Amino acid sequence: MSRKLQGEMGIYQELGLQDVIVATGNFTELGGSLMPGEVLEAMRDAARSFVSIPALHERAGQVIADLTGAEAGYVTSGAAAGLVLAVAACMTGSNLAAIQQLPDTDGLKNEVVIHKAHSNHYNRMFLLAGAKVKEVGYGAHRTLPWQLESALDEKTAAIVYVVAQFLVTQTALPLPEVLRIARSKGVPVIVDAANELPPVENLRKFIDMGADLVIFSGGKDLQGPQPSGFICGRGDLIAACALNGAPNHGIGRPMKVGKEEIVGLVAALKRYVSLDHEARIAKWEQNISLIVDELADIERLRVSRVFPDYTGRPVPRAWLTWDEESAGLPKQAVVDALAKGSPIIRVLEEYAGKGLLIDPTTLLDGQEAIIAERLRAIFAGRGGALQSVEPGKQDRKA
Repeated sequence: MSRKLQGEMGIYQELGLQDVIVATGNFTELGGSLMPGEVLEAMRDAARSFVSIPALHERAGQVIADLTGAEAGYVTSGAAAGLVLAVAACMTGSNLAAIQQLPDTDGLKNEVVIHKAHSNHYNRMFLLAGAKVKEVGYGAHRTLPWQLESALDEKTAAIVYVVAQFLVTQTALPLPEVLRIARSKGVPVIVDAANELPPVENLRKFIDMGADLVIFSGGKDLQGPQPSGFICGRGDLIAACALNGAPNHGIGRPMKVGKEEIVGLVAALKRYVSLDHEARIAKWEQNISLIVDELADIERLRVSRVFPDYTGRPVPRAWLTWDEESAGLPKQAVVDALAKGSPIIRVLEEYAGKGLLIDPTTLLDGQEAIIAERLRAIFAGRGGALQSVEPGKQDRKA
């Protein structure tokens, strides 16, 4: 994939904006991911002619099924749209009258059960489909099997199980136990695994465990189009997802995926399973080692490597902590200095309740050195340097 040369004007500069060094991992707010050349070329080729969208969806679903081990697959306009369609499918099945009835769920199974420990702002996606949310458990403290069992009744459409870094997953029931309880009650389980790549094995893991539907984002580590994602799972439920989705006039009509995004997602998925993932991790380790080594001699700053991340993904990260009061340097001041400087640098603002995290998965070549040099300048207390730090021009000692 081609990159701009140093000092070269790009489209964002023409619009009066700056590029951003993203040390957070893939976030929608920061543009998701950067698509490699083969994905861009596939999308460019798809844009050159017309095609039957239902037929393209069906063929793309076959590729998804082959690569995930599921019965079927369906491309969505992001993982959030996948949640809407998955829940809708569990409420309506392939009943066309029920599909046309949504978001009115009167007379339908319309409750989505979710652990309180998993409850988050994406619950709104269930509401968008017309479902009601039923939380189980004691929140961040504990969830007991009987709480889930007693929550499942004739109104239950599905259980949604979330695997995500920002949730207190350790207090929820383990997924195998959730699947066992769900099977005994005849309730489908939807796994929200939007950001659970890497490892590549997760593409099959949740299906192999017995999940009915699994949702992934296309615009994160897959490096597909940002407005893309996919659902894989049971054939009957995937068929219901398609009936609820565009180009049909169901609840998912506004969530249509263009031919370019469908083809781009397929290209990204094929590429992803063929990558040398060990080499990717080795590159991330190299970047994190450089940052840790470059900042190790700053007395008031503690820098360490964190591995794996919150949910066990094989991603090394650099964790920065310091005594904000004695250093006279609030965390927000560091975040602001990074974000308001040139180039803009964005980092994760918390880990275990304090400090900053640097995630290497979205860094381009050489950006790890820029981050290290900017941080050295900030902790050296050079006011002017907080706003603009050019690599190679800083003192080497804090």
